[in-house]
Amino acid sequence: MTVFAALDQGTTSSRALVFDGNGRILGAFQKELRQIYPKPGWVEHNPDEILTGQIEALQTAVRLSGVNISDIAAVGITNQRETTLLWDKNTGECLHNAICWQCRRTAPYVERLVAEGQAETIRQKTGLVPDAYFSGTKLAYLLDTLDVYERAGRGELCFGTVDSFLAWNLVEGRPHVTDATNASRTMLFNINTQQWDDELLNMLSIPKALLPEVVDTAHVIGDLRAEILGRPIPVAALAGDQHAALFGQACFDKGMVKNTYGTGCFMLMNTGGEAVDCRSGLLSTMAWRLAGKPTYALEGSVFVGGAAIQWLRDELGLIQSASETETIAESIRDTGGMYIVPAFTGLGAPYWDMYARGAIVGLTRGSGRAQFVRAALESIAYQSADLFSAMADHCGQQPPRLQADGGASANAFLMQFQADILGIPVVRPKVTETTALGAAMLAAVGAGHMTLEQAKTIVKPDLTFTPQMDEADRASALDGWHRAVERSLKWSVD
Repeated sequence: MTVFAALDQGTTSSRALVFDGNGRILGAFQKELRQIYPKPGWVEHNPDEILTGQIEALQTAVRLSGVNISDIAAVGITNQRETTLLWDKNTGECLHNAICWQCRRTAPYVERLVAEGQAETIRQKTGLVPDAYFSGTKLAYLLDTLDVYERAGRGELCFGTVDSFLAWNLVEGRPHVTDATNASRTMLFNINTQQWDDELLNMLSIPKALLPEVVDTAHVIGDLRAEILGRPIPVAALAGDQHAALFGQACFDKGMVKNTYGTGCFMLMNTGGEAVDCRSGLLSTMAWRLAGKPTYALEGSVFVGGAAIQWLRDELGLIQSASETETIAESIRDTGGMYIVPAFTGLGAPYWDMYARGAIVGLTRGSGRAQFVRAALESIAYQSADLFSAMADHCGQQPPRLQADGGASANAFLMQFQADILGIPVVRPKVTETTALGAAMLAAVGAGHMTLEQAKTIVKPDLTFTPQMDEADRASALDGWHRAVERSLKWSVD
């Protein structure tokens, strides 16, 4: 039996899964990743916890799967994107905690770039908008704060997103690499030339000697260190989590759209072999790069999706587990006009407001636990609807369906409400772990065990949620949501 392993290093957990050649999960394990909040709006992760948690997850998943180690043909790595690490090239010691993609501390750097008139250059070269979300300003902040420009220029330090950090630590020979999908999220990589861009680096005073080599998404970068699983195994894929999910949904054709419901929500549409010039609040980004050939995507990002449910649990104490929310939400007919805008770290597409903050509007004396839970779930669907609408406007037509995946897609209430508020079917696959599945499929392709046509046959639909809300109710609900969003914009600078 030929099997494939996937490392899925996410924002709130380090996970590993083992799949057979048909995409069936044979074993899985995850370890929660601690969130560190030094100041309001700042988010960090401990690099040692990322690494040790991921190794433990892989070893445990393989053990639980019961497979023979010799049957594991390849390993793929997928990761939370934009999160930024800086480490010593000789010792491997990180100079600072990882700065999470959610962290907003570098907003002043972004303001400077915009004030200098650099926004259009950044958009044209990277497909991105200037925002603290991306890695470039996080790296500039680390170089400034730690005063290590000279060391960086001498090539003594390594910058990397999480894929690069894991590859350096887990693969024999310590390769300093990243793939094109992760590179495209740094605000330093030219997606048209497929190269690190000198002009972009100069904007933030970043020495090129820091940067990893950019490789294909499906590509053997070396062997997993033998002591981790007992023998060397090819590591044959690196991919940002949302790109892996797009691949894991088999969105290989232009115009196909998926939305991943995780800590955040990320909607991607395959746009084919040319980068799309988009001005509608969406990003143009890499989908993947195979055999040197880039495929591009449109993307919209919701910063707080499933994290809103964690907030209900950890900060408000309204639930004990996310699994409760479906039943609680269905216990009431509606929220009674209550909306939660979970802009805890600003708003992403299509608003791109770093200074938006969370808002709860429409409270009445009857607003209680059930209304809070339902409003939090609905906020995930509303934010995703904003992304879908922007994509439909850009394409000039509405895609016929939305492919859904990620942990929160298991919530039937959320999936039904998403279909209702979009007015189109939402399709959930049999394997909802599409991020990890995509990493495994990419590794199979990268190691030469699978073609794209074979990969396409692995992905099968499970449930389709069809819209049941009438148009007038849909329009009214969306109008209320957009009025609530207006209240949250620019809040922290008013």
